[in-house]
Amino acid sequence: MNAHHDDLETRPPEIREADLFARLPGLLAAAMRAPAYAERLSGIDPAGITDRKALARLPILRKADLPALQKAFLPFGGLVPSAPGSFGRLFTSPGPIFEPEGTASDAWGAARGLVAAGFRPGDIVLNTLSYHLTPGGFIMDSAARAAGCAVIPAGPGNTEQQMEVIAAYRPSAYAGTPDFLKILIEAADARGVDIASIKRAVVSGAAFPPSLQAWVRERGIDAYQLYATADIGVIAYETSAREGMVLNENLIVEIVRPGTGDPVPEGEVGEVVVTNLDPHHPQIRLAVGDLTAVLPGISACGRTNTRIRGWMGRADQTAKIKGMFVRPEQVAEIARRHAEIAKLRLVVGRADEVDTMTLKAEIYAEPAGLVDAMSSTLQQVTKLKGAVEILPLGALPNDGKVIADERPVG
Repeated sequence: MNAHHDDLETRPPEIREADLFARLPGLLAAAMRAPAYAERLSGIDPAGITDRKALARLPILRKADLPALQKAFLPFGGLVPSAPGSFGRLFTSPGPIFEPEGTASDAWGAARGLVAAGFRPGDIVLNTLSYHLTPGGFIMDSAARAAGCAVIPAGPGNTEQQMEVIAAYRPSAYAGTPDFLKILIEAADARGVDIASIKRAVVSGAAFPPSLQAWVRERGIDAYQLYATADIGVIAYETSAREGMVLNENLIVEIVRPGTGDPVPEGEVGEVVVTNLDPHHPQIRLAVGDLTAVLPGISACGRTNTRIRGWMGRADQTAKIKGMFVRPEQVAEIARRHAEIAKLRLVVGRADEVDTMTLKAEIYAEPAGLVDAMSSTLQQVTKLKGAVEILPLGALPNDGKVIADERPVG
């Protein structure tokens, strides 16, 4: 197997973009066969959605809303045009959110990430993600087999038995959470078990901070991160270049300002929104709730798809202030009412045992009375009074936050 999974990974970016948007109208037409999408996209002509500007006009579907939608219209919320019996496997994740798996050999698109991490035919993979009801174990299992590897379906926990199968099969690779990889290494140390056969790893499902990366590397394991969700599969993956994460093929990924569906300029932190070009299980502008930013240029590994910085926090920044919930969507509404605003951040604090909030605004121009007008809008939208602070362009941090809760914890 070559260093790349297939030729799609190295095609010119403009060819990829043209291919994705040539396929998008057909995907939209397929999605609209599902009753909920037919309602959400009512009045939309799929033939006219052929570029990012047109796509950005379609409504956002928030992952956080899926449990309620699915409860009202079991099992998939009326968002899937295919019957449950037409899928390969059917899962549930906390929420609950019900997720179908397609019938393709690598239905979650994870094989690219494993190949990028150095997994090759003949490798034996210790897969420690759960095979019970949630899709994680099967995401990695199908990907490893698509890459030509044998799989030990270990699942999580039971370290004693894990040590036995490692000693017997001598796996060359690990798949699972970074936390459990650390547990396995420490368990092997405590029991005097040799697990040096494991040279590579793909990790997902939990934070993998630099300190833990260094610790794993010191143990002789070359570990790579996958950014994945249970409903979409692998969205992006780390490569040998170690410069951000490369987006997966067959996905259109947008980075939008939290609380809106509006794409942010390249490099600005925003929420990840994914359109999955799978007609069997289409997902149109699914906001997954994570923050990231696009990196400029192309990866040194030769893959030409867009790179992102990886997971940078959660986009759901709802705060309870004086007993009232204030949401990013409300901050976005304030911005919509004042054309002078370039960027907003609502800072929540506490003074004299009372909650406070200050609306900090980068503006293009400051006409007379703007502060008073914004103060009035803030109260109208949130039903709470707060201060307004005008800032020059570029003054606010590029961290994707539109609500910053700075109240002391505890």
